Amino acid sequence: MKVLLAVLKQIHKPALCTGNPRCLSSGATSGLLPLGDEAPMVGSSPELVQKLGSQVEVRTDFITEAEEAAFLRELDPGLKKKRYEFDHWDDAIHGYRETERLRWGAACEEILNRVRSTAFPECSQLLGPVHVIDLDKTGYIKPHIDSVKFCGSTIAGLSLLSDSIMRLVKEDTPSEWLDLLLSRRSLYILRDQARYKFTHEILKNEESVFNGQRVPRQRRISVICRNLPG
Repeated sequence: MKVLLAVLKQIHKPALCTGNPRCLSSGATSGLLPLGDEAPMVGSSPELVQKLGSQVEVRTDFITEAEEAAFLRELDPGLKKKRYEFDHWDDAIHGYRETERLRWGAACEEILNRVRSTAFPECSQLLGPVHVIDLDKTGYIKPHIDSVKFCGSTIAGLSLLSDSIMRLVKEDTPSEWLDLLLSRRSLYILRDQARYKFTHEILKNEESVFNGQRVPRQRRISVICRNLPG
């Protein structure tokens, strides 16, 4: 267990993103270009949205309320024994509890198999433990790129309990960005360039605006699967 947690602690690579479009997150709508009617993605340009269209997915209502409840029954007893932490070893997360899990009950394992078959190539080798991050309502995840030493080309995460906004910013060109609306019970998938070349973050509650619309944040649990480098 200690070894697995040590590996997870090296997953995050923090990044300084000067030019990050935070000025847009307070409610301004100029430059926000939707992928389509009520699409869960907006970007700095139509070209960028088209370019990353095959590398970024948000699947709304990927799980049901009953399936979400199954995860909470498994996760809450352990999570609630932990305190929310407001500093992180690499300063990537604020207001969080986290854990990893190798074994799940039958209901959750069935859902995770659905995530794996949806997000990863058939022969892909997956990182053994599933990473769980529990963000307080006031918590947030700062811009970072998951370590290439421990994680492969794909990241897939379920969003439980709350809607939220994930922002992707190109590491060497901060004027290029995408905002993803991660609705409660959705699945997001980041692949290839979107995973290696763009930082990703979960916005603070006070910055949580999507395409000019306020998206209130509550406590949020993310259940994250990754593949191994290869």
